[in-house]
Amino acid sequence: MAPSVIFLLFFVLFSLAITSSWHCAAGDSSKQLVLTLDQSNFTQTISKYDFLLVEFYAPWCGHCKKLIPEFEKAASILSNNDPPVYLATVDANDEKNKDLADEYNVKSFPTLKIIKDGGKTIQNYKGPREADGIVAYMKKQIGPASVEIKSAEDASAIIDEEKIVIVGIFPELSGEKFNTFLALAEKLLSDYDFAHTLDAKLLPRGDSSVSGATVRLFKPFDELVVDFNDFDLDAMEKFIEKASIPIVTVLNNDPKNHPFVLKFFNQPNAKAMLFVNFTSKPFSDFETKYYDIANEHKEKGIRFFMGDVEVSQGAFEYYGIRNEHVPVIAIDNDKEKYWKPNIEPDHIESWLKDYKDGKAAPFRKSEPVPEVNDQPLKVVVADNFDEIVFKSGKNVMLEFYAPWCEYCKKLTPLLEKVATSLKKHSDVVIAKCDATANDIAYEGFEIKGYPTLYFRSASGKLLQYNGRRTKDKIVSFIKKNKDKPTQQDSVKDEL
Repeated sequence: MAPSVIFLLFFVLFSLAITSSWHCAAGDSSKQLVLTLDQSNFTQTISKYDFLLVEFYAPWCGHCKKLIPEFEKAASILSNNDPPVYLATVDANDEKNKDLADEYNVKSFPTLKIIKDGGKTIQNYKGPREADGIVAYMKKQIGPASVEIKSAEDASAIIDEEKIVIVGIFPELSGEKFNTFLALAEKLLSDYDFAHTLDAKLLPRGDSSVSGATVRLFKPFDELVVDFNDFDLDAMEKFIEKASIPIVTVLNNDPKNHPFVLKFFNQPNAKAMLFVNFTSKPFSDFETKYYDIANEHKEKGIRFFMGDVEVSQGAFEYYGIRNEHVPVIAIDNDKEKYWKPNIEPDHIESWLKDYKDGKAAPFRKSEPVPEVNDQPLKVVVADNFDEIVFKSGKNVMLEFYAPWCEYCKKLTPLLEKVATSLKKHSDVVIAKCDATANDIAYEGFEIKGYPTLYFRSASGKLLQYNGRRTKDKIVSFIKKNKDKPTQQDSVKDEL
C-alpha cells in the first residue's frame, strides 16, 4: 500500500490553511438550495441540470463540517445567477453510496466535482472553499471557455501577473486550429484562464510579430512567457502541464504560491523536496545550489520543490520528518520514499546521484514497535507489519485507521470486543494500524478512506471486509474465511 498523494495533499493543503477562512452560516432558507443526492436519485437528478457542483462528504470529516455554511451561502447566491447554478451533496461514507463514490474517484473528503451536460463532462473543482470564492469560481465555469482580447486594455485585465494565462494567437477566429484551442480551453477551464486574439501586439510580453497560429503561455515565474505551435490537443495539454510547473516550486507564507504547490503534488513525476529554514543564514546557499540542480535535471523526470520549515509541518507529519532533521531532502516517486536529514548544500547533487543509481536506501515511516503488545487488540506498525501479518502463520483481521476519524474511534472498542471473544482462538489475530503514521508497502492493501478493514488468512488469502460493523458479523466473517487450524492449534484452543 503506497500512501496516496491525496492524503499528502490533505496534510499539506489543509494543515497550511491554503483555503480561505470560514464565514458564518447562512440562514435556513439557503439550506433548501443545496440538493441532497444519493445512489437512488443521482443519475436522474444530474440529467435535469446542465451544470452542478457536487460535494462528496463524510459526516465525521471536520473540513466537510466547516464547508457546510460556505456551501449553503454560495448556493443561495448562485441560485440568483443568470443562468442559476445549483449545488448538491452526497454522503460518500454511506454504504449505499459507495459505488457512486468509486465511480467519481472519491479518495478524500470533501471532494468536489463539477458535472456538466447531465453528466457528460466531469471536472475536479479546484477553487476556493469559502462562499465568495466558490461563487466567483463557478461563475467563471459557466462563462465562455476563452474570451477575446480586442485591445491592450482587455489584455491587461485578463493577463494577471500572479497567475497562469493561456492565449491563442490566430490569423482568423475560425478553422481547425482555433476550434481545437477552444476545445482545450473547455477541457482545462477548471485549471487555467484562456483567451484568444487576432493581434499579438496587444499582448504585454512575447514576440509581437508572430504570423501563424500560436499558443502563448504567460506565467509569473521562470521565463514568464512560452510559445507553442503544435495544435494537436494532447500535445497542447502536455505542453501546458509541463510549462505551468515552476523549475522549483516554493512553499512559504505567500498565498500566490499555493496553486503551484497543489499542481506540484498532483503531477506524476518523482518529487524532490528540500525543506529548509528560509530565514536561516545558509538559506541563500541552498537556494542557489538547488536552482542550479533543478535546471540541470528538469528534463530528467524529477520535479523540484523547496519548502520553508515554518509552513511545512503538514508535509513533515506525512513523511515522518522532524524539525531536528532540517535541512532535509526527500524524494517521493509514488512507490517509495527516500530522504537525507541534515544535508549540506554541496551534498545535494551527490545524494541525488545515489538515488538515481539505486544506492539510496528507501525510507519507511513507522511508529515505534510497542514494547508490550499483549492486549486482545494488537498494534501493528510498519516495522512489525511483516512479522504479525505475513510471518505469524495466523489469520489476521487488521483495521487501518486515522486518529482524527470519528468512525474509527467508534470501531476500536467494537474490535476490542471481537478480539476478546476470539482470544481462545490462537490462530486469529485482531489488530489495528494508524495508516497516517506508518508506511505499509505491500500489494493488495488499498486505503481509500477510514476505517478500512482487511482480513488475511494464514495461507495468504486477502479480503477486504465491507460488511456490517457489528461484533457478531465480524466474528462470523472471520470464522467463515479463516484457515482451519493445525492439530496443535486445535489442542491449544480447547485448552
